[in-house]
Amino acid sequence: MTENATEVTAAGIARLAGVGRAAVSNWRRRHADFPLPVGGTGTSPSFALAEVEQWLRDQGKLVEVPLRERVWQAIAGHPAGAVQALIHTGCALLLVRDRPTAWLELAAAPDERMAALLPHAMEHVLTDRFGPEADTGVHAVPSPETSGVHTALPSEVPGGHTALSPGAPGVHTPNRAEAPAAESPAAESSAADSPAVRAAATPDGRRPHADRAVHTPTARDLMPSVPLLRAAAELAAGIGAGQAFAFLVGRQLDANPRQYTLTPAHLAELMADLAEPPPTADRTARGQHVRTVLDPAAGTGALLRAVHGPAALYGQEADPALAALTALRLALDADTPRGAAPGPDLRTGDTLRADAFPELAADTVLCHPPFNERNWGHEELAYDPRWEYGLPARTESELAWVQHVLARLRDGGTAVLLMPPAAASRRSGRRVRAGLLRRGALQAVIALPAGAAPPYGIPLHLWVLRRPEPGVRPAADVLLADTTGLPGPTTAAPEAAPTGGRERLDWPAVRAAVLDAWRERADVEGVSRVVPVVELLDDDVDLAPARHLPRPAPGGGASGLGEIREKLAETLRLTAELVPPAAVPAGSAHLPLTTVGELARAGALLLRTGTAAPGSAPVPVLTEHDVLTGAAPAAPAAPPAAEATGTDADETVLLEPGDVVVPVVGGGSAARVVDGTTAGAALGRNLQLLRPDPAALDPWFLAGFLRGTANHRQASSHASTAARLDARRLHLPRMPLADQRRYGERFRELAAFEDALRTAGRLGGLLVQGMYDGLADGTVTP
Repeated sequence: MTENATEVTAAGIARLAGVGRAAVSNWRRRHADFPLPVGGTGTSPSFALAEVEQWLRDQGKLVEVPLRERVWQAIAGHPAGAVQALIHTGCALLLVRDRPTAWLELAAAPDERMAALLPHAMEHVLTDRFGPEADTGVHAVPSPETSGVHTALPSEVPGGHTALSPGAPGVHTPNRAEAPAAESPAAESSAADSPAVRAAATPDGRRPHADRAVHTPTARDLMPSVPLLRAAAELAAGIGAGQAFAFLVGRQLDANPRQYTLTPAHLAELMADLAEPPPTADRTARGQHVRTVLDPAAGTGALLRAVHGPAALYGQEADPALAALTALRLALDADTPRGAAPGPDLRTGDTLRADAFPELAADTVLCHPPFNERNWGHEELAYDPRWEYGLPARTESELAWVQHVLARLRDGGTAVLLMPPAAASRRSGRRVRAGLLRRGALQAVIALPAGAAPPYGIPLHLWVLRRPEPGVRPAADVLLADTTGLPGPTTAAPEAAPTGGRERLDWPAVRAAVLDAWRERADVEGVSRVVPVVELLDDDVDLAPARHLPRPAPGGGASGLGEIREKLAETLRLTAELVPPAAVPAGSAHLPLTTVGELARAGALLLRTGTAAPGSAPVPVLTEHDVLTGAAPAAPAAPPAAEATGTDADETVLLEPGDVVVPVVGGGSAARVVDGTTAGAALGRNLQLLRPDPAALDPWFLAGFLRGTANHRQASSHASTAARLDARRLHLPRMPLADQRRYGERFRELAAFEDALRTAGRLGGLLVQGMYDGLADGTVTP
């Protein structure tokens, strides 16, 4: 095997072949010629990707690996780790996009020579986008003697130029005396002269970045990455450099969900809209400079990517690797002409302890700060000038972030922060909250439904802040809004109680309610209230919207309870009609059995596995929750970007009438037949689809027998925390189609009875709770 060859785990092999990991384990046991492990551990071995691909082709289990999958596997198996491989890929894609001629010349060289020449070309585009490194024009570029490679001669590079010389087409090497000039001097000077940025600049107008997020890789580091970079450039030629890098970063985020705290795209867009200046805002008072936007806890850059229109983007992230990925993604996502606004300025460091932008006065700040930090610098920052509203307690790290954000705003600038609900009511933070109210810095507190962002089980808050302007009287009121009671997309009727959770969140309704409340600042029953500041300045200074905006009673009061009672009575009558007849014992007939796997091999049905996550497809997504509760799939909040989530649109399975869907995780017996109202939705994760041939199998017959408890038990395997169903092992009796339809009709009647029971249970719960609430608050007489 070639040194530094790409490796792949069993999970990666399963994805390549479109099977489960159990199938890969079976192949290893049953086939003596299966490739041997080349790395990893005994419990999680890794294999050479080239050997695995060849074996799969020889066995007829693989026709061709999609290019994007090959690139991702090369990243996942990179010897320096996936994150470092992504940084190398991002630098190369930036070169491909900004200097295509230089890339083509470099790509024509052998791998070793290409690795030696790449750092200089990369440094040029990185400096152009992110500014020069402090005290040097080329960061960490080794000499040929130290890197083990030699410099190309003019005759060895296409075009007859030395690739390291300024004369090479498309390749320029900056040095200390000569930094690259901006392509649009007028726009560059406009941004540099902006009153929002008061940092010192170099004579050519570019600020040296001692903590620039993206450093130029060395030739030695790039050597194992050269085949990957060639493949990534080929992928970019097909779908674009920005989309290619977004897809690869999305796959990294999906593969390591616990390593990163994500801000969902829909929430990021909502926060950006809340911070957007009104169309009638007078910009002349601020000068004709580019709007500046700061995210002091940039993370994956979701908030900065959600900013509309030309803007100078600034961000800081404590994790150096994540900061580099975010900076590269922002640079590759930029769709504005170069020179219309400065490139994204991402820095590395602890924001509270080592602020990278102490002189910045931003128009807008968007922030999703870390929650519940104890070691945020309480002792060493006790006398920090940012604490204008009071020293935050050790347990109030979020209020330290609030004051940091206000300190980085220009007078009158707006900030939107995602906050935990406890920050609005903890007694240890009441002095700071009171200071924010008295100075008029806090404009609104908006409670979101649970599932808006991690942690998904908590209804988080949005705080809208505005830096007080000298000579302007502070606002006398604060907007408090509560969207936690909004119905879900399938629970608009009063008889259907919302279940909450990120898969049930109706983002269009949440977005409309939040923006309407913010822009109109009006009292809306059950949703928003404009509360006088003096009413909030009590001993607790509790800003939780639920405390000042009681949720309406279930059913909408006495009149609504009457409607629910009538619907419950009608549902109970229907339920009584659907009660199955008395069971008649049958003889001990032993029907010949077959399995779902055998039927699939015979062509009687098609098996597909769900891959879509809620919000990852432009159509509604049927989830495991929907199958278990009988709910309709939730409508998408907005057309998503497949590359942002790592989801390939070609892999999405769309439902058709007559499909049978079963959950594969959890151990419960459930099956759902797709009808006309569910058809067209995408198949969600942890779901298996069985598409029967109508000429061979009745779908209701299939679904009914799949729900058998004994059938599920024999087809399930149990892990330490959950059971997993292998749909191929499920049993079905062999019988003629006419007999199947007779069974299927009975199973259809049972499903209708089950739906009626669910509806009656929801209505009964609403009626009981509504009566309790009405009697307790005096709106209903005893």
